Amino acid sequence: MRRRQTHQRLPKTATGITGFDEVTSGGLPKGRPTLICGGPGCGKTLFSLSFLMYGADHGEPGVFVAFEETGDDLIKNVRSLGYDLEAFVKRKKIAIEYIRIERAEIEETGEYDLEALFIRLNEAIKATGAKRVVIDSVETLFAGLSDTGVLRSELRRLFVWLKERGITAIITGEKGIQTLTRQGLEEYVSDCVIALDHRVSDQVSTRRLRIVKYRGSSHGTNEYPFLIDEDGIVVLPITSLQLVHNASMERISTGLPWLDQMFGGKGWFRGSSILISGTAGTAKTTIASHFLDTTCRRGERALLFQFEESPAQYLRNMRSTGLHLEGWARRGQLKVHAARPTLYGLEFHLATMHREVLKHNPTVVVVDPISSFTGGTFDEVNGMLMRLIDFLKERKITSLFTHLIPGGGGNAEDSKIGVSSLMDTWIILRNTPPGHNGGRQLAILKSRGMSHSAELRAFELTNRGTVSV
Repeated sequence: MRRRQTHQRLPKTATGITGFDEVTSGGLPKGRPTLICGGPGCGKTLFSLSFLMYGADHGEPGVFVAFEETGDDLIKNVRSLGYDLEAFVKRKKIAIEYIRIERAEIEETGEYDLEALFIRLNEAIKATGAKRVVIDSVETLFAGLSDTGVLRSELRRLFVWLKERGITAIITGEKGIQTLTRQGLEEYVSDCVIALDHRVSDQVSTRRLRIVKYRGSSHGTNEYPFLIDEDGIVVLPITSLQLVHNASMERISTGLPWLDQMFGGKGWFRGSSILISGTAGTAKTTIASHFLDTTCRRGERALLFQFEESPAQYLRNMRSTGLHLEGWARRGQLKVHAARPTLYGLEFHLATMHREVLKHNPTVVVVDPISSFTGGTFDEVNGMLMRLIDFLKERKITSLFTHLIPGGGGNAEDSKIGVSSLMDTWIILRNTPPGHNGGRQLAILKSRGMSHSAELRAFELTNRGTVSV
């Protein structure tokens, strides 16, 4: 007789942190303690507060036990990031328990225990009806203890005390030299361990998150880039991006009637990825802007990531080609996000794009140009672009990327980009000397799933638009 297999999913508590709940398939283990460890400034306190405030906003009050910051300091410090902690405190949805511990005042005499902490914590839990607790940080709590036996015993006792009450808890810990935490013990008694990291490479900082262990649950094991900005924390769940996206049969206009004709009069597929390559001055940005303009004319939303010009400069320059995009920007249909590619690391740019797409909800995304990303190796840049393309395809967003070919030849072989194989459509632009069939020229190198012209089409830029010659 075959034994029936039963799979009972571990109950989880959502953190509300974009991307993290997806990586962990639901959040933190419900009714169990989680250790969040890392060095100074990596986001431990902010992560904990995000977890606490999301719960308070969804019917699960919380208690924040602080040993290093007073309640007032904590409220002020997170206000700049858009966290209105004070409102939750006033509504008695969150209680802040500040406990001052001076290392010099601690003397190990006889037995050391946490009874005083348990009493205060229990009163705060009763007063708020708390289901979530944060203890920040464990190092300060055990600052004066040198006996590892007593330390392990009291740590286990603290975690058992929280478990018995069904509290979903976060305990923060400082990173040790050769261990995840300074004591090197907390990770062994925790049901879930999350390591946060803030590293600097070539003067560019990057934050990463890794799930070290998660008892009773499968989870992603990679390092995940995350960012902290005025909207809080967002984690980019790389491993969730798989080749499972649908392929649409709908065709949408390129914004240029003569270019549509080169694709059989219908344009390219919705949800596809397009690469436009060419040397400097071949109208890559202009052709991409025609696509943005026609998208907005259909009543849809478009998002442009511009890495060479400010929004004002870009909009001004496009006016000379007959494109007046300011109206779409004022109406909120077109969003121009501009940044220097060297300002952040590749993961930060990827996470920023991820967040902007989720916030703006566009049907079309343009990245101009991808060749500006020189802050990583060839494989790192292509890996970033691959993840971005997969993310956009998963959301059925049509994406267009421009790429600068170095030199003046304009040959596809001169392109140093390896992501062209991921593109559904590849257009090459080049400049030739003026005269018969001279000037700017366009050719379609490939377009998956549709017939297309093999013609080398000459075109020119005018104040009425981009016209075929």
